Amino acid sequence: MTNGILGYASYLPGWRVDPRGAGRLTRVIAAFDEDAVTMSVAAVQAALERCGAVPAAGDRLVFVTSSPPYLDKTSASIVHAALSLDRGVAADDAIGTARSAMAAISSALHGRPTVVAAADVRTGRPGSADERGGADAGAALVIGPSTPQTPVIAEHLGGVSLTEEFLDRWRSPDTAYGSTWEERFGRSRYEPLIAEAVAATLDAAGLPDADYAVLTCPNAAVTKAAGAIVKRAVSTVGAPTGFAGAVDPILSLAHALDRAEPGQTILVISAADGVDTMLLRTTDALPTRRQREPIAAAAAASGRSVPYPTYLSWRGLLDVEPPRRPEPDRPAGPPAAREAGWKFGLSGSRCTACGFVHLPPMRACRQCGTIDQMEPAPVAARRGRVATFTVDRLAYSPSPPVVDVVVDFEGGGRSTFEVADARPDLLEVGAPVDLVFRKLFTAGGVHNYFWKARQVADLAGEERS
Repeated sequence: MTNGILGYASYLPGWRVDPRGAGRLTRVIAAFDEDAVTMSVAAVQAALERCGAVPAAGDRLVFVTSSPPYLDKTSASIVHAALSLDRGVAADDAIGTARSAMAAISSALHGRPTVVAAADVRTGRPGSADERGGADAGAALVIGPSTPQTPVIAEHLGGVSLTEEFLDRWRSPDTAYGSTWEERFGRSRYEPLIAEAVAATLDAAGLPDADYAVLTCPNAAVTKAAGAIVKRAVSTVGAPTGFAGAVDPILSLAHALDRAEPGQTILVISAADGVDTMLLRTTDALPTRRQREPIAAAAAASGRSVPYPTYLSWRGLLDVEPPRRPEPDRPAGPPAAREAGWKFGLSGSRCTACGFVHLPPMRACRQCGTIDQMEPAPVAARRGRVATFTVDRLAYSPSPPVVDVVVDFEGGGRSTFEVADARPDLLEVGAPVDLVFRKLFTAGGVHNYFWKARQVADLAGEERS
């Protein structure tokens, strides 16, 4: 018996850019302080919250991306730390290619319970089809056995893998964007492979057709002709965002799960240096555990506009005048390791004698003076309210101004955070905020990850009304 899909979620950044200058904000982009790690954390948080599963010792976390923030160092361990997972949960990377996601999913379906966390920052050459038609995004799948407490939302019926070597798309390790061969050549090689894989998958399952076909491929000629290539499917869908790299198969599957009804079949087809397929049948548990916001609605949201030159500077493709302030020092390893519970898991301490919450954690209680009688007080999933704030237009930042807030958390605790995606004109004392995992800065090749406060503008208006 194989595992099934227990939960899923997608994450789309709130920023949009208009690469063509046509007045349409069509491109979903990550903010300057987001990368594959931070977007994965957001997606996994949402997926685990919706399905109610908690990874335990012996389970596994796999981080999938083609835009890793580090090589040599494991990035999955950062996601693991930010989610405060049990030390017995293994964490490893599957990076480098658009085929990594299907490999991670296939391994999880036939192995131990796994959280597949995928995200990509897709950078195309300015003016290219990759830039116009790509997207930055994250998504997560929770995969494991079906139990009475947590039944699967989609059972695995089978799948096949076919591999062929041909030069369709490539990227040197030291370049930010990839190159493609003439698209018709790639389509001529992918089309018969897809037909063979689809037929083999459906025949093995004893099905004449699937209700949904999800076709994902970095070759634009293949995706444009998806409906014609997969003729046996009732409906053929892909990600509504544009191609999102290694995360695209999960993003496309999330789009199908947003719409499928119980008992319907979904055929996932990933064409990248071969073809991988996965056939699923949804269950009665799906309607109650869909993600909160369908990915199509998130993609259609207008988002916040970024000027095209600013976007290029965020990606390092335009060298702009830096802030005339001292650059931050490279973060050091020893203090980050000593304070990992706070820095990554955002866990303070609560005095067991009087209940006072300390952020960051402390040994001696500021309220009653008791020493070494503390218990963990995680606040990453809590909301808080702004006690006071500052807007600093001189501090070093690739996207000034820097906005800092003092946050009072529900249930106790107060601390200072930088604001992510700040809107200083909408900020006010008493406004609600939540927490998101972002990068404070990068210095000496080291990314300084921490949590930032995020304005919850809609909730603020709703609660005040």
